Amino acid sequence: MSKESFAQKFMRTTGRLRVVFGPAHSSSLDHEMTAENKRLLVQRQAEAGQWETVRRPDGSTYVVPKDPTDKSLR
Repeated sequence: MSKESFAQKFMRTTGRLRVVFGPAHSSSLDHEMTAENKRLLVQRQAEAGQWETVRRPDGSTYVVPKDPTDKSLR
């Protein structure tokens, strides 16, 4: 018997609640990513890399393009 993860124990324990509140998709938590998911991950990381977070003196933050020549949002 393999060791159960916390998520697997939680899903097994809350099984009766899921009967009332609706089914939850249960799949392996330690499976390999599909090729499509890997492509999406790379794409999202590239998109996130185009931005930087700027902090104002009052502590609030906003996001601006990393391109130093683009001053449209500054």
